[in-house]
Amino acid sequence: MNILHRVARLFSRLFALLLVTVTTLSAEPARAQMMGGPSIYGMLLAEELECGFNGGTNPVTWDVTSWVGGDWNRIWFKSEGEMPTAELGVEGEAQVLYSRLIAPFWELQVGVRGDLVAESGGTLGRGHLVVGLEGLAPYWFEIEPALFVSHEGEVSARLRATHDLFVSQRLIAQSSFEANVADQSVPEFGVGAGFNDIELGLRLRYEVAREFAPYLGVSWKQTFAQTARLRRDAGQASSDLRGVLGIRFWF
Repeated sequence: MNILHRVARLFSRLFALLLVTVTTLSAEPARAQMMGGPSIYGMLLAEELECGFNGGTNPVTWDVTSWVGGDWNRIWFKSEGEMPTAELGVEGEAQVLYSRLIAPFWELQVGVRGDLVAESGGTLGRGHLVVGLEGLAPYWFEIEPALFVSHEGEVSARLRATHDLFVSQRLIAQSSFEANVADQSVPEFGVGAGFNDIELGLRLRYEVAREFAPYLGVSWKQTFAQTARLRRDAGQASSDLRGVLGIRFWF
């Protein structure tokens, strides 16, 4: 049985488990119902939909999230990845998560994640269990720590943080930070054991409307240790500095 079949089988089992969990916990507290608000909401946010300019692959990058649910329980869908414009290929991931409000402005999230790497030489995929948090820290920092365990038992973790600085009512500077670590090396996915990488970004957007904002900015990613060696062995740079131009929208 190849890896794609294993991923598909894992996803079917985990998604069934996720549905059972949602069914069990989906009842909204009576207090929320008494407030008279609608019981189901929804939102889609394209945080990043951009083209990068690094003098090389010049990739198109996306980071999209959506959710549906109430004040206490939600189902999240998250997708991110990039596709080079200078060559064929795509690298991305998607997550389906059940989310439960556990404190003001903080949600506990559990679910599944699937990775996909498609190149001219073939396609690879793998699945993960996901446990994470998403919330608002003091001084309006949005924080997303998450732990991942793949279907092969590989453990990794990620920390993300973003902060919006209002230059004016419509002009907003968003800074971002991301760090990844892994317990095991997975060379076929370009992941080394230990501290993998950090990524810093600064994007300046202008909100033509609250729901639509073009932006420009800069992004820098640096890989370390085994991950950097794997990239160099594959003929790729261990560091990537690029300018970005894109749009952010939500509805």
